Amino acid sequence: MSAPDFHDWHDQSTSFSAMAYYDGDDTAVTVHSVAEYTPSAEVTPEFFAVFAVHPVLGREFSAEERKSGMGVLISYAYWQSHFEGRPEVLGQTVRMFEKDLTIIGVMPAGFSYPNATAIWLAANSLFPETAHRSAHNYRVVGRLKPGATLEAAQAEMTGIGARLEQQYPESNANKSVAVLRMRDAMVGNVKVMLYVLLGAVGLVLLIACANMANLLLAKATARTREIAIRAAVGASRVRIVRQLIVESLLLAGMAGAAGLLLALWGSSALVALAPTNVPRLAETGIDGGVLAFTFAVSLLASLLFGLAPALQASRIDLNDALKQGAARMVGGAAHRLRGGLVVAEVALSVVLLAGAGLLIKSFQTLQSMPLGFHPDHILVMESDVPALDMHGRRRASQLYKALISDVAAMPGVAAAGGTRTPPGRVMSNGGYFIDHMPEHMTVTAPQAVFSVVAPGAFNALKIPLKSGRDFNAADQYDAPFTVIVNESLARKAFPGQDPIGHMLYCGYDSLKPMRIVGIVGDVRQYGPAAPPSPEIYMPYEQHPGGYFHLLVRTAGDPLSLSETLLRMMRERNPNVPVKFSTLEARLAENVSTARFRTLLLGIFAGLAVLLAMAGVYGVMAYMVGQRSNEIGLRMALGASQVNVLTLVLWQGLVYVAIGLALGLVGAFAATRLLTSMLFEVKPTDPATYAAVAVILAAVALAASYIPARRAARVDPLIALRQE
Repeated sequence: MSAPDFHDWHDQSTSFSAMAYYDGDDTAVTVHSVAEYTPSAEVTPEFFAVFAVHPVLGREFSAEERKSGMGVLISYAYWQSHFEGRPEVLGQTVRMFEKDLTIIGVMPAGFSYPNATAIWLAANSLFPETAHRSAHNYRVVGRLKPGATLEAAQAEMTGIGARLEQQYPESNANKSVAVLRMRDAMVGNVKVMLYVLLGAVGLVLLIACANMANLLLAKATARTREIAIRAAVGASRVRIVRQLIVESLLLAGMAGAAGLLLALWGSSALVALAPTNVPRLAETGIDGGVLAFTFAVSLLASLLFGLAPALQASRIDLNDALKQGAARMVGGAAHRLRGGLVVAEVALSVVLLAGAGLLIKSFQTLQSMPLGFHPDHILVMESDVPALDMHGRRRASQLYKALISDVAAMPGVAAAGGTRTPPGRVMSNGGYFIDHMPEHMTVTAPQAVFSVVAPGAFNALKIPLKSGRDFNAADQYDAPFTVIVNESLARKAFPGQDPIGHMLYCGYDSLKPMRIVGIVGDVRQYGPAAPPSPEIYMPYEQHPGGYFHLLVRTAGDPLSLSETLLRMMRERNPNVPVKFSTLEARLAENVSTARFRTLLLGIFAGLAVLLAMAGVYGVMAYMVGQRSNEIGLRMALGASQVNVLTLVLWQGLVYVAIGLALGLVGAFAATRLLTSMLFEVKPTDPATYAAVAVILAAVALAASYIPARRAARVDPLIALRQE
C-alpha cells in the first residue's frame, strides 16, 4: 500500500493498539570487511509493538534515529553468527548504502519477521517514503486491541477506505481495505495441500490396516487346529483372543521401530525437497508429539484390525476343528471378509492414484508451457553496488556496462546482458499512459510490469525482437528516454496500430516521456501458470541502480564461469556482494510447490498400489492353498491348466473390478478438492481415470498370476490323496 494511505489508516482507526508498515529485501551489507547479501527491512516506529517483542540487548530506535536512520537493530541469529554473541556488539557498525550504521539493539531469538530479516532500519529515514497514494510500496501489520474482533476491525477499515476513496478519487477509486489474521495469511497457500497430504496418509494407513487384517485372518484360519487343541486343553476364549492380539501388537511394534528409522531419514529428505514457502519448514522433524501420535495410531490400528481375526478364530467348533484339517476350515464369512478387504484396498488405491495422476498431468502441463525465453545455459550473477543517490547509481551502471562488455568477449560466452530482475520474478509494476500524462496518477490506469534491462539482455534470453530496435549505447541517461514494450501491451494499448514512435509515461522512477522504439515477444513473468502480462522494458543506463543481475549465456556448464566472474567483480569493487545461480534453478522455484505436492502424493499412491498388489496376491495365494483339493478334483475331471489359470485370474479380477468401480466413484468426489492445485486439467479428466483403471487392472493381473500359475500346476493325484 501507499505511505499516505497508511498514515490515514493509523490515525483514524481505533481497533488497533499498534500499526506499522514495512518493506524488506536482500541488501548489500559489509561486516568485518566482508560484503554479503543480508535480508533487511525498513519499519515504522510501532513495528515491534505489533509483535509484542523488545530487544534482549540494547534498545529500539530513538526519535533522532528515526529521522537520521543511523541506528539499526539486528536479529539474534545475526548477532550469534557475525558477532559471536558478544555484548560489545552495541555501538559497532555495519556498512549499508555507503554509510556506517550503528547497532543499537538485538532482537530476541526466533524473531526475524519479515522473510528471515537480519537487520531492521527506521523507515522514512535513509530513503524517504513514497508520497504518491497510487503507489503500492509497503505492507501493513497491526495488533488488535484486547477485546477487539476481526469483524469489527474490518468494518472500521472498510469505512476508512470508503472515506479515502471519496476524498482522493484519482488514486483511491475502487480501492478498499482487507483485514485478515497473520496466521491465515502465512498458511493460507499451503493449508489445502497439507490437508490433502493428511488425507493421503490416512488412506495409506487404512490400506495397510486392511492388509494386516487380511494377513492375520489368513494366519488365524491356518492355525485353526492349533487353536482348537489349545481350547481343548483348557484355554478360555478370552485367553486365545488375548494371545492373538498380543501377537499382532508385537508385529506392530517391530514394524513401528523399522518405520521410525525410515521416518528419521525420510523426513530430512522431504524437508530438503520441500518448497521454501511452507510455514515453519525449518522446525519440521520427528519430535515427541509426533512419536506419541504415531505410536497411539499404530496400537489402535493393530488392536482394531487384529481383533476381528482373533474373534473369528476363537469361534471355531472344537469337534469339527479336531476332526478336519485346517485346509478344510475356511468359512464362507471369513472368505467374504477377506474379499471385502481386498475390494476396500483397491478402492482406496484408486482414489490416491487418481489424485496423483491428476497432479502429475497438471505438473507436466505446467512444465511444458512456453515461457517466452530460453533459460537453459544461462548463468545469473546477482550483485548490489552500494548506491544511495543518483551519482552512486550512475557510477554502478558504468561498472556493470564495462563488466558486460568484458564478459561478452570471453571464450565460451555466447551472449551477455543484464537486468534489474530476471524473468520469473516481478519487482515492480504499475500504471502507464500513452502520449499524454494526466494531472494525477490514478489506480484506474492500465497496469504493466516494469522491467529494467541492459543492452544484450534480449539476446542472452533469446526473447525475440518483433519490430523496431533493441537498446544500444545511444540510450544514455542524458539522452531522450526510450522504452520497449511487449506484444501484449502493444495489442492492448494500440489495437490495429504501430506503437513505434508513440510516447509512454509510467511512475517507475520518473515521469519523463519515453519513446517506444521496439516490440519484443511476451514473457510469462509471473511464472508458467499465469498468462503474459503487458510489460514495459526500460534501458538500465536511463534508470540506473546498484541492484543488478548479470545474464551470461554459455556454450557449456554456466557455473564453470562463476569463479572467473567473481574475480572480475572483486577487482572492480571488493565491497560488492555476489551470488551465482543458473536461471533454470531460479525458475524451478516457481513450480517448487507443485513439484513437492506431486512428489508426495505420487509416493503415497505408489505405496497404496504396492499394498493393494500385496493384498490381492495374499488373498489369491491363500485361496489357492485352501482350494487345492477342489482344483485337483477339477483337473481330474478334465479341466485343463488354462481353465484353472483363467478361473483363478477371473476371481482376482472380480475383486479388482468391484474395487475399481467403487474407487472411481470415490475419486470423482475426492479429487474435486484438488481443483485449486490443478493447472489446465479438470478433476474429472477422462484420460487420467482411464490410465488409473489400466494400471490397477495390470497390477491385479500381475498379483493374481503367480497364485494362478501355482494352481494350474497342482497334481490331481497328490490333491486327491490328501483328500
